[in-house]
Amino acid sequence: MTAPHSLGPEGAPAAPQRGTATLIYNTNAGGSSRCTPDDLVSAIHAVGFTPVYRATSSEEDLKEALDGVEGTVFVAGGDGTQRAVALTLAGRPEVTLAVIPMGTANNVARTLGVQGEPLDVIAAYGRAEVRPFDLGRVQGPWGEDLFLEACGCGAFADVMAEYDPEEGKSPLRAVQALTTTLTTFDPPPVQITLDGQEEPNTPFALLEVMNTKATGPRLRLATNADPADGQLDVVRIDATGREGLLTYLAALARDDFEALSSVESTRAGRVEIPYTGQAFHVDAEVRPPMQGVTGRVLIEAWPGALSVLVPVTEQDAASATTTGEG
Repeated sequence: MTAPHSLGPEGAPAAPQRGTATLIYNTNAGGSSRCTPDDLVSAIHAVGFTPVYRATSSEEDLKEALDGVEGTVFVAGGDGTQRAVALTLAGRPEVTLAVIPMGTANNVARTLGVQGEPLDVIAAYGRAEVRPFDLGRVQGPWGEDLFLEACGCGAFADVMAEYDPEEGKSPLRAVQALTTTLTTFDPPPVQITLDGQEEPNTPFALLEVMNTKATGPRLRLATNADPADGQLDVVRIDATGREGLLTYLAALARDDFEALSSVESTRAGRVEIPYTGQAFHVDAEVRPPMQGVTGRVLIEAWPGALSVLVPVTEQDAASATTTGEG
C-alpha cells in the first residue's frame, strides 16, 4: 500500500504546512550535548512552526507521544531514534518526518542530504519541501519486520551478530570487521529471486537489500540508492570472485563500493532469499540464526510509506523555477 502525498503544481512535492509540530528528542544521542531541548524548540519556532516538546524514555512513551499526532514531527537523535519514530509513523500521510541528525552514523539524514549542526539543520528547514520516503517490508521465519536502511545476510549480518556494543560505536572498527569477514566467509550457494526472476545459484559473501545509501556504522554499500524510487538496491558479492581485504577497505574509503568487479548491484521491488538458518540483520537489529529451520525471507519495497521534510538549497530552488518557466 502506497501512502498518498500532497503534490504541488505540475506534480512537484508540496511545501510543508506550517503549524503545530512535535519535537522528539533523544538526550542519549551522540550530539545531544551540543544543544538542549529548549534550544531546538526555539529554532523550530523561528522557522515558522509551533513546536511541542515530548520527552520520551521508552518505546511506550514514544508510541503515546505519537498517538494521533499530525503535522510535522521533528526527530533529534541518531538512526535508532529515527527508525523508532519512522516505523511508528509508517503509512500515516497526515504526518511529515523531519530529521535532526545527532547520532554517530546518521545514515538516514546523510541519504537525504541533511547534515550539519542541529540548529543549522533546523534553520535550513525554513525552506523545505515534502518528499516521499520508502520503507522495506520483511517476512521471515522469525516474523515480520520493517526497515529504514537495510536488511541482509552474509558477512555483515554475521559481523553484527558478533559485534560487541560494549566497545562503543566505531565506524572504523566496523569497516575493519566487515572487510576481514568478507575475505574469510564461507557461505553455501543460494538462489535468490528478484521481481519473480530466479538468479543463478551463488554463494554470497555479502547480500544486502538497501533502502538508504549506507547502513550500520556508516557503511556506504549502495552509493546510488534512492529511498524515493519505489525500489530497493540489492548489493551482493559472489564469494568465489571476492577480492582482497585492502581492495574492500579502499573502495569503502573512496565511496565506490559498487564499482568493484566482485560487487553486483541491482534494483528490485521484491526480493526472495532462501532461508537455511543464517543470521539476518534488520537495520541495526540482529535476527539470530535459527538452526534447523528452512524457508524463505521475502523483502519488498513499501513505496512512499513516509513523508519527509527535506531542505531545498538555493540551487534546487533555482532549478525548479527554471523548469517551471520552461
